[in-house]
Amino acid sequence: MELQEARGQLMKLQEQMSAYDHAMGLISYDGDTVAPRGTAANRAHALGILSEITYQLSTGRETVALLEYLDENRAELTEKEQRMVFLLLKDIRFMQKIPLEEYVAYEKLIVESQDVWRRAKAENDFASFAPYLEKIVAARIRFAGYAAPDTDPYDYWLNEFEPGLNREKCDQFFSRLRQRLVPLIQACGEKAAVPDACLHGDFPEEQQEKLAKWVMQAMGLPLDHVGLAVTEHPFTTSLGSHLDERITTHYYREDVSSSLYSVIHEGGHALYDTGSDDSLAYTVLDGGVSMGIHESQSRFYENILGRSAAFCRFLFPKLQELFPEQLLPYGWQDFYRAVNRVQPSLIRTEADEVTYSLHVMVRYELEKRLMAGALAVADLPAEWNRMYKEYLGVDVPDDTRGVLQDSHWSFGAIGYFPSYALGSAYGAQFLKKMRETVDVDACLERGDFAPINEWNREQIWQYGSLYTPAQVLERVLGAPFDPDVYLDYLEGKCREIYGL
Repeated sequence: MELQEARGQLMKLQEQMSAYDHAMGLISYDGDTVAPRGTAANRAHALGILSEITYQLSTGRETVALLEYLDENRAELTEKEQRMVFLLLKDIRFMQKIPLEEYVAYEKLIVESQDVWRRAKAENDFASFAPYLEKIVAARIRFAGYAAPDTDPYDYWLNEFEPGLNREKCDQFFSRLRQRLVPLIQACGEKAAVPDACLHGDFPEEQQEKLAKWVMQAMGLPLDHVGLAVTEHPFTTSLGSHLDERITTHYYREDVSSSLYSVIHEGGHALYDTGSDDSLAYTVLDGGVSMGIHESQSRFYENILGRSAAFCRFLFPKLQELFPEQLLPYGWQDFYRAVNRVQPSLIRTEADEVTYSLHVMVRYELEKRLMAGALAVADLPAEWNRMYKEYLGVDVPDDTRGVLQDSHWSFGAIGYFPSYALGSAYGAQFLKKMRETVDVDACLERGDFAPINEWNREQIWQYGSLYTPAQVLERVLGAPFDPDVYLDYLEGKCREIYGL
């Protein structure tokens, strides 16, 4: 085989994989949004067949021979081609170790599991979901054992979501956060409560949808490539490439801030993905490199930008225009303080910036024990409730607002949650660097995201998955990751709002 021919086959292979990813992603997206609730078995059947095809395409003799040939000749490949071959071989080596029948059965399982989870959450029925979660946990442990028998299963999956991450690093990171967050939360709690009445009332869903689309446009999302839909648990997905991005939200009529910040959060994910250079389309380099870097963008837009005083000044007139009866009595300062109120709560996605990482810590500690076999799935609700009382001081009234609130475990994303806290910390350090060349507050006050987006595109987005998370941080920051930058940012905001 000539090297030039092999390069062409490399691109063709990735285009084929992208097409299957598009089809499978669209089936899953449909199931999470508009599909009738009784159609899970049909989707599982289709995805089972498609997953078998993709397994055979990925692990087939011709594919493996092609990639091994290219790997042997990597010195003659471009930087992008070397990274493509590395990522493809990494995934293929994993799949080669998983028996085909187990792989297909697992793909069917998570389709059925998500459907059961939706019903279980709606009906406060953890018992109906537990058997599916038991199978998922067992499969994740088993697959990690196949792939890396000498590695702790939870370390394996942490590394899959955020390359380089393991329990030791997580423990150190969360320990540092807890040292400074716990006294900060306590100090805020000793001050007079920040009023948040302006966030609650009757906010019609059709008006909230108008607000969502206005915010998407203000953020600079390419609306001809980014769609918006409604789902139980908001998420973002790429369908085949960065040229087709879908975000979702969930409207709560009694709370104007929930969907607003959900849309900004998911919009941050979509900006990252759609910001990939067009030359990466239909390749494994298309889209974000890790969940930690991805969450750095979503949490950056949601909180660091979206809850800033500058953005609230820009946003609030639009809120009053859409909801005059509810919001005319208030000013932008009321809204700014309300969306930054520090208040331990039940729901992670609704949590303020300061208490948010404690929600993540609960999930991390539970996952560690689940994957070690030290905690049974049946005991999860009681442990969840106990830890929420210990970490956040709140009583969990039911499993709907407790252990069933997140969708992640229903589709096997065990090891994902730490990325939310890591991403939040990355984002604060990105802000500090960005401020050296961009007047962020001036941009937000006039609703001009272009300079902010261009900085992110130039520094992060355009490269997709070309660089590892560690390389991204090194290239952008020119300094080691430092969670104290994030903690300094949080303390500064609390000093302003609470007068600490």
